[in-house]
Amino acid sequence: MELLQLQYFRTVARLEHMTRSAQELRVAQPALSKTIARLEKDVGVPLFDRDGRHIRLNAFGRAFLNKVEAALTLLEEGQREVADLAGLEHGSIHLTTSTLERLSEPLSAFLSLHPNVNFRITQASMEEMAELIEAGEVDLCFTPLPMERQDFSAVSVLNEDVYLGVPRTHRLAGRTSVRLDEVAHEPFIGYKEGYHFQKMNEGFLQSAGFSPNYVCRVDEPAAIAKLVSAGLGVALVGNCGGPDSPLRLLPIAYPACQRRFQLIWHNKRYLSLAARSFRDFLVDYFDRHEATSVKQAK
Repeated sequence: MELLQLQYFRTVARLEHMTRSAQELRVAQPALSKTIARLEKDVGVPLFDRDGRHIRLNAFGRAFLNKVEAALTLLEEGQREVADLAGLEHGSIHLTTSTLERLSEPLSAFLSLHPNVNFRITQASMEEMAELIEAGEVDLCFTPLPMERQDFSAVSVLNEDVYLGVPRTHRLAGRTSVRLDEVAHEPFIGYKEGYHFQKMNEGFLQSAGFSPNYVCRVDEPAAIAKLVSAGLGVALVGNCGGPDSPLRLLPIAYPACQRRFQLIWHNKRYLSLAARSFRDFLVDYFDRHEATSVKQAK
């Protein structure tokens, strides 16, 4: 039994499709089929049920997959441990996140200090991120929503106020703060249903006692800022404004609206030296950034 056979089997078991598996693995389909056949011969039982071109993991395959996943995860952790012995600069970090907007600057700062660290970043939904951490396919998850699972650990890295974004010509633009219920009857720009920020915003709006009239739903923060600036409606946004922005950010007096970004990892899996260093760097980076902002505000 060879390691390559197990890696191929894991992919075929996940996709249950030879052609797509061959494409993902970048191998010829006949070679992949022969590899799986040899593995089944080594194991002594068929791992898939076959019906013409269709294959489906059977009971033997599901039992074997559990052990294969555990074995490959241990081997991958072993590789990371060995890489750690060679020092931080030879490490790698696989990060998953729902938004890259808050990470671009700290990523650049970290890589300027450790240019040889290899980053791999995956954008995913909350559900996908939890599955990736559970399966050991990523080291860290950066998210504004909590993931409360028994084997997950988390550290808060960034607290961000949520503002009411209005055009600079809006009737409330000159205010220093606003209650959300003051705009209960105005058109809103929102994120698409299921989007992580939208889930949080719906909670804020529910606390304010109303369901808004959405005239547009998007999936990018930049799109919301542009549409609000154009006068299409108002929106709940993070700190996306600036002195030259046509968007006016109004602090919300009620209800309390704040996002807390976290780094999450699996506490029963090996976390590489590079990943631990990046985690600690990110906490320190945002602590310093927050302290500077508070000092400038005084």
